[in-house]
Parts: sequence; C-alpha cells; structure tokens
Amino acid sequence: MIVETQELKQLLKETIREVIREERLALSLILMPYVSEKENQEICSKFVSPTQYDKNDFVDMTDWVNHEA
Repeated sequence: MIVETQELKQLLKETIREVIREERLALSLILMPYVSEKENQEICSKFVSPTQYDKNDFVDMTDWVNHEA
C-alpha cells in the first residue's frame, strides 16, 4: 500500500508540473506582443546577435543564485 501511495504521489506531482508548464507557456504566448516581419527586420538591424555580445559585459551569477536557497 505504501508503494502505491508513493507512486500516486509522484504521478500527481508530475501531472501538476506538466499542467503548470503548459499554462505558463500559454500565458507567455498570450502576453507576447505581435511583431510584424518589417518590425522584426528593424529590430534585427539595430541589435546584434547574442552570440556577438562581449562576454566581459556579463557576470556569471550561477553560483550566487544556487547558494541562495
């Protein structure tokens, strides 16, 4: 009986995570403004690709964030 309870609990957790993930995606799509092809081209011409960013302009905060919990 304990194994079945644990399995059910795990299944519920996974199901809830999946639903939350789907709803979060749906919300982000709703909130995302429409950009026409012309607007997109203007944006691309003004800003470089993230692969061209200067690495020295960023600070890796991974360790700091991971130790906050």
